[in-house]
Amino acid sequence: MSIYLKNATFIDWETFEFSNVDIEVGNGIDGKLTFFPPNSEMPTDTHSIDCTGKYVTKSLAVGHHHVYSALARGMPAPAKIPTNFPEILKYVWWNLDKNLDKDTIEASALATAIDCAKNGATFAIDHHASPNAVKGSLEIIAKAFDKVGVSHLLCYEISDRDGLDLAKQGIEESEEYLKKNQALVGLHASFTVGNTTMKMAVGLAEKYDTGIHMHVAEDTYDQHFCWEHYKTSVVGRLNEFGILSRSKSILVHCLHLDEQERRLLQNSPAWIVQNMESNLKNKVGFFDSKGLGNNIMLGTDGMHSDMIRSTKAAYFVGQNFDSINDKHAYNRLRNVHRYLSENNFKGDGENNLIVLDYQPPTNFHSGNFLGHFIFGWESKHIQHVISNGNLIVKDRKTTNVDEQETLAKVREMSLKLWQKLSAK
Repeated sequence: MSIYLKNATFIDWETFEFSNVDIEVGNGIDGKLTFFPPNSEMPTDTHSIDCTGKYVTKSLAVGHHHVYSALARGMPAPAKIPTNFPEILKYVWWNLDKNLDKDTIEASALATAIDCAKNGATFAIDHHASPNAVKGSLEIIAKAFDKVGVSHLLCYEISDRDGLDLAKQGIEESEEYLKKNQALVGLHASFTVGNTTMKMAVGLAEKYDTGIHMHVAEDTYDQHFCWEHYKTSVVGRLNEFGILSRSKSILVHCLHLDEQERRLLQNSPAWIVQNMESNLKNKVGFFDSKGLGNNIMLGTDGMHSDMIRSTKAAYFVGQNFDSINDKHAYNRLRNVHRYLSENNFKGDGENNLIVLDYQPPTNFHSGNFLGHFIFGWESKHIQHVISNGNLIVKDRKTTNVDEQETLAKVREMSLKLWQKLSAK
């Protein structure tokens, strides 16, 4: 059954043109939008939603997420308080991901998918790690996201940090999932991936015509390690392996780059993902888009699933550290759609929409859309969310899962995980 949005104010997400229309939302992954004059006779076999006084536009998508961090909020302090970025990884995130099992992976994925849906993100690109529960982990995440109704592009974070045997398991899990699903090949970061493993990962990406999704120069440690062990920069090393030549490749963070690396990235079809709030939290530096080209999108790095919030962080912090205005910030938010479309990934078609109950205190029109977006819109204004033509959030509540019941079980799983962390 298709959805019919009555008397909506539709905002074209590319041109900012406002239209007062009725909208029939086609169902399915290739569903289309059909526009009618306001208050037209509703077609048969449709579910009607009154959008009088509401704004309708394309939904959002997360350019880089971490499902595995969903149960970290409020977790016990690590055994050692980190004093630098490598220690943050060792004592916090690598300790957490090693303690994940199938149940806590599923709980993490359900919590993340619900958070995405309620924040208007109908698509998430995720980067997963669970070294002691590798096999089948991507399928667990996919089923959880499908249950909520959020489309996805997943990968497993392959790394040598826990030994070559677990790196091989990561390769095997990636291939098994790629056989039947759209996906990327995940790598942690250059300093935890040796030449043998990187070669295998790139070979897998080539075999399945996909890209590499990895962290790049998030901290200066990544560059120092690369020069010491490989006699080149991080981006130079990735270029040698052919990762930059793939339009599906996603390079996350890209903070500590020299001019040559910036030129390589500017001339590459690969994509960069900015994660401002995560960078602030980890005190690793500030993103600067100078010389990086236009293939820049935004992510949350697992901190939350609110892409409006991520856009504002990029904009406001960027006033001091980046050449960014409101249009640049909005373009980075929306570039994920271009990445998905140009690379023929499914699940982000035109029938992915958000309905906002936004009551502006000033005139709101196409000419001042960006001013309202940056200084007015918030995720709290998202009332309904449509994913692939299906209503997955109605009146700010998920429709495919019982939030209260699901999150109660998720909290039980978080305690299970925390007990493991406390025992270390």
